[in-house]
Amino acid sequence: MNAPVTRRTTCRLCGSSELELVVPITATPPGDAYVTKERLHEPQDCFPLDMYMCRACGHVQLLDVVNPNILFGHYTYFSGNSPGLVKHFEEYASAVIRKHAVPKDALVVDIGSNDGTFLRFFKQHGCRVLGIDPAENIARFASERGIETLPEFMTPELARRVRADYGPARVVSANNVFAHTDDMAGMADSVRELLADDGIFVFEVSYLMDVVDKMLLGTIFHEHLCYHTVAALQSFLRRHGLELFDVERVSIQGGSLIGAAQRIGGPRTVAPSVDALLALERERKLAEPATLKQFSAEVNRVRDEMRDLLRRLHNEGNTLAGFGAARGGTLLLYHFELGPLLKFIVDDNPEKQGMYSPGHHIPVLPTSALYEQKPEFAVILAWVHSKPIIRNHQRFLEQGGSFITCFPHMMVVDKRTTPFW
Repeated sequence: MNAPVTRRTTCRLCGSSELELVVPITATPPGDAYVTKERLHEPQDCFPLDMYMCRACGHVQLLDVVNPNILFGHYTYFSGNSPGLVKHFEEYASAVIRKHAVPKDALVVDIGSNDGTFLRFFKQHGCRVLGIDPAENIARFASERGIETLPEFMTPELARRVRADYGPARVVSANNVFAHTDDMAGMADSVRELLADDGIFVFEVSYLMDVVDKMLLGTIFHEHLCYHTVAALQSFLRRHGLELFDVERVSIQGGSLIGAAQRIGGPRTVAPSVDALLALERERKLAEPATLKQFSAEVNRVRDEMRDLLRRLHNEGNTLAGFGAARGGTLLLYHFELGPLLKFIVDDNPEKQGMYSPGHHIPVLPTSALYEQKPEFAVILAWVHSKPIIRNHQRFLEQGGSFITCFPHMMVVDKRTTPFW
């Protein structure tokens, strides 16, 4: 794949060509493509983010596929920089070990392992661990810290090589990456190849029901090609020799699904949670295009309301800043047309400070800039984290500033409204 972007004509899960546009979204640069001052002269292409539904199996997906070397060649997201995610991974790993009686010498392979945060908890249990992540800088970082990581994309060929070199895996995991490959069939075949006969595949994905209910635009970015439901996943996995036997909804990333699968014919019985969510999805009509089109209309209603407010505030001479140099913020800046209105963005992550936002090239400053430059309004771009951001920055409100958050509905928060937060 050498072109910057290619376009699918078939469903990524079932192969059907019955695809319908359900959520049109403004094209953006890759959400995490922040650049240094020295690279401001380089053009940054925008790529489509439109969401389509397969009318055959109900799967929601992006059809425009950005070259993975563009997205993952030098990734800047490190799992270990998010305390909430670290805690979640610790609890998640402990639950897997406890529920599935993972022995101390078992091999655990994590696909899209990032900096090895998830694997670290299995290693502490005594497991043998191996990470697979295509971002060379992150794979090197993890390996240097004791989590052996192969800087490669997961393929059936690599799976066979890993099995030959390390043996079959008791646990294969793929967290927030089981939606990041255009070749989902190859990913599922790789998992089946890696698994021991009694092994389990555990994965965490953004759940379409939460995306719709909570308007989780922060989960929509070019790396994230699939928006999963239990129904579409169950039939897809079965076609590739895997059986979904357990599912659990969790609150991480605004709303996610943790699934567990085994080779067909494996020793575990299917938990009631699978049928319960299948029934709820049918009730909520998640496989019907009209449901996603209504979601799109609601997003655009919030967009129009927020854009009009910020334009008015800007035209009145107020200084507007953004809070959170997050991937999801790039979509907000483009689809809501907010980029030209923000003077700067603040972020707690030192690796983002001194960088410039994708496309619009808005400077990213330390959070202290809220207190030094004193903008009248700070627009929360990482809106999933609105509550802790507001709680942690009462001083900004006390000095006369206001936060603006857009989901689940637009709200201007000042020192008079903070008791609600």
